[in-house]
Amino acid sequence: MSVNQSPTGQQPTATYDSAFMKACRREPVPHTPVWFMRQAGRSLPEYHKVREGVPMLESCTRPELVAEITLQPVRRHGVDAAVYFSDIVVPLKAIGIDLDIKPGVGPVVEKPIRTRADLARLRDLTPDDVSYVTEAIGLLTAELGPTPLIGFAGAPFTLASYLVEGGPSRTYENAKAIMYGDPELWADLLDRLAEITAAFLKVQIEAGASAVQLFDSWAGALAPADYRRSVLPASAKVLKAVEGYGVPRIHFGVGTGELLQLMGEAGADVVGVDYRVALDEAARRVGPGKALQGNLDPAVLFAPTSAVEAKTREVLEDAKNLEGHIFNLGHGVMPSTDPDALTRLTEFVHTETAR
Repeated sequence: MSVNQSPTGQQPTATYDSAFMKACRREPVPHTPVWFMRQAGRSLPEYHKVREGVPMLESCTRPELVAEITLQPVRRHGVDAAVYFSDIVVPLKAIGIDLDIKPGVGPVVEKPIRTRADLARLRDLTPDDVSYVTEAIGLLTAELGPTPLIGFAGAPFTLASYLVEGGPSRTYENAKAIMYGDPELWADLLDRLAEITAAFLKVQIEAGASAVQLFDSWAGALAPADYRRSVLPASAKVLKAVEGYGVPRIHFGVGTGELLQLMGEAGADVVGVDYRVALDEAARRVGPGKALQGNLDPAVLFAPTSAVEAKTREVLEDAKNLEGHIFNLGHGVMPSTDPDALTRLTEFVHTETAR
């Protein structure tokens, strides 16, 4: 089923007809919908209060806590969509990979995956492995009413980068060494991760998520030819695997201006654009038939309100001829962002674009 067809009984009519869902389907909207990547979490004092003393990965397995954190920015900012609170490494942890998220560092893998024998550690993900996700989404859909819930997962390349490097990297030398030196192993690694990622997204959709976003956080480290040959097939496999559900699929990466056409080819309904490429130029690169999401520089939020509004008007002007537009930042909310700035920004976009 395509995103332009009528919703199934699983999708409430009010949610299906929301501004966010309409924009994903490139339909007329009452106002430009707004949500923010990383809106659920670190910039909110109420988030730090409820998570006090709870490690990150543990917090992702507590359904009531996940629901509360996911709802916090919806209550505070009045955004047009909620995004499920989790982390891209949750499905890897769920299948038994020994990893942790270390404060100030990020995901750290105890034993990196670098050989063909290591692939055996990447078993299939089952719904029982992440039953807490199903429970949390059930709680959320009961509370959110007409507000859509966006599920998400990390894309195969970004997950592979963490698994091979053993943690965050700026150069990806170990991952690229396998990609260039043993392309068959690399292809098999990404294919396994595509299956795990698709299974994780299916759990979220079947539990009630209205849309999903595939985050390829580190894809910008790749040249277009390498992306097409070594990454695109796995991302396309994930997006194809959930196509039949009829929910909008968003694809986003950081520093991916040179990859926008290829990311569009991967099969998403909406392509996320970071702040380095203007939306009108991004539309030219992506091509017709896709909505775009983005793309205010997150650092703009530290400027005075007048400057934030001026830069926001520039984004909205660049977006005026798009087939569909969802307003977002060009990357995640920074931890020290003033939450009130996000609330004002949401209201400003709604007011400026009211039709």
